[in-house]
Amino acid sequence: MSPFGDYASYYDGLYRDKDYRAEAAFVLGLVRRNCPQAHTLLELGCGTGAHAEHLSASGVRIHGVDRSPAMLELARARKEKLAPEIAGRMVFSPGDVRQIRLPETFDAVVSLFHVVSYQVGNQDLRDCFATAKHHLLPGGVFVFDCWYGPAVLSDRPSVRVKRWEDEGTSVTRIAEPTLHANENIVDVQYTLFVRNRISEVTKVFEELHRMRYLFLPEVRALASVEGLELIEAWAWMSEREPGLDSWNACVVVRA
Repeated sequence: MSPFGDYASYYDGLYRDKDYRAEAAFVLGLVRRNCPQAHTLLELGCGTGAHAEHLSASGVRIHGVDRSPAMLELARARKEKLAPEIAGRMVFSPGDVRQIRLPETFDAVVSLFHVVSYQVGNQDLRDCFATAKHHLLPGGVFVFDCWYGPAVLSDRPSVRVKRWEDEGTSVTRIAEPTLHANENIVDVQYTLFVRNRISEVTKVFEELHRMRYLFLPEVRALASVEGLELIEAWAWMSEREPGLDSWNACVVVRA
């Protein structure tokens, strides 16, 4: 079952403070440093299309893939509201990042906001890398972010509460993590309390998200099996090496 079912309706609201524009610029900078002429991108796990919007606005053509029908519906609705020159460079398709095979190749593949960390088994990761390799032109790069193992173990996951509201709805999300240290996995139990501010009716939704934290040696080893070479790794939104305070790392591998 795909995550982001009932959750999808409130996703953009809960992440309204996320700087998608700056993140897209950061990732595109890494892509073009390694592939200066890159103008076609495949995004594995595109979600509601927020990164795709800003990548397209930068002039690249982007094909977004996601396995959540609810998220894809929101991505397509976002596209319909954009200027034609931006929307015309965006395509969205359903598909699992471990299995999808499109009849085209791209200058680069990107996968953002921890999509790779949702690939919790070694075979899941290998299959995701194989998907990237299959769709890359020779010399192309796969840029992705993930939970970074040394930081997760140094700064252990804790219960987090996030709130968002608009004129008609109030949402409280509780994230309760359970660390499985011998599996390199964190189970995050999300509970959403969604209150209709007019009727005062509250609905409760629950979703379990399994997240794998990664270490660079295992990324290097698993990527190499699929013909990809690790060439860069940074703390997210910076150009410093990931460390014990870098829960989010960004990795670049080359075909």
